Amino acid sequence: MDEQNQNNPLVSAASDLKVYKAIRTALTEARTKAVAAVNTAMVGVYWEIGRQIAEAVGERAEYGRNLLKYLSERLTGEFGKGFTTANLRNMRQFYQTFPNRYALRSELTWSHYRLLMRVEEPSRREFYLRESVDSGWTSRQLERQIHSFFYERLLATQASGKESVRNEICQLEPQRDPAYVIKDPYILEFLDLKENRDYHESELEQSLIDKLQEFLLELGKGFSLVARQKRITTDHGEHYYIDLVFYNYILKCFVVIDLKAGKLTYQDIGQIDFYVRLFDDKIKQPDDNPSIGIILCADKSESMVKYSVLADKENLFASKYRLYLPTEEELKAELRREREIIERQIAENKAPS
Repeated sequence: MDEQNQNNPLVSAASDLKVYKAIRTALTEARTKAVAAVNTAMVGVYWEIGRQIAEAVGERAEYGRNLLKYLSERLTGEFGKGFTTANLRNMRQFYQTFPNRYALRSELTWSHYRLLMRVEEPSRREFYLRESVDSGWTSRQLERQIHSFFYERLLATQASGKESVRNEICQLEPQRDPAYVIKDPYILEFLDLKENRDYHESELEQSLIDKLQEFLLELGKGFSLVARQKRITTDHGEHYYIDLVFYNYILKCFVVIDLKAGKLTYQDIGQIDFYVRLFDDKIKQPDDNPSIGIILCADKSESMVKYSVLADKENLFASKYRLYLPTEEELKAELRREREIIERQIAENKAPS
């Protein structure tokens, strides 16, 4: 670069950006390769552990229980907390479900395989495995599609409609990002790295969303699930993801729910109001009633629930919506109860056996 260009701030900025982009690309590629290598090694050794246990135990159930306990104590002391008896049992099941090591796919994580092991019918399991690889699904996307009977819906759909069913996935969540895999708690556990609280909060938050979804559907007051992590795009191309979206067919309105695992801020309250306006603008049909928002804070020290009611809809909320929506106190009590149960389960799962 000549002296004149060096003194030109625009040229200098462009040059800096070029260097940054080159370094960023190199780092991203290196991280992706590193994570892929760790994942391949982890899945492979878990399969081998499963094989060793399965062949040693055979049909001897009592010996199997004693062996798992012995291995758990020894391996946990030497290699970290990823070797509870439950995890070792999963590894044995992994080998039994996928006996051909050479058929394992490097694109799939241990989280994927744990989900696939729960699919009992081989044809369904093979379908979800192939789709996960071909479409680059995250384990979260795979879980969602299994629970929403994606395989059965696709089989029941005419050929012309199959593409629209497949497109549902892309609308709900973007494709797998290497950063997503780097944060996988199983990867951290395998490497015996210190757990980041953010990952624990993510696990807790997802479990709370599961329970909240179940709670509202069981109320029997007209709630029907529309989507989890529903993506809404503004006119400027910005994407926002809403934790839960229901449609209440009695009230004829959408109910959008945002869950915060930490403390509630004024910014969070403003965000749910924004979501309601955005939903009314982009999704609500002319014959639907105005959408309603619920923000829930599941902070350990204080649970909090707040309905988002836009100023011009307060009368409608008080006179009609209140009759079919759970009260703030009911939701707070449910949050507190479920958080205690989930945190206890998480602690038990992570504790050495």
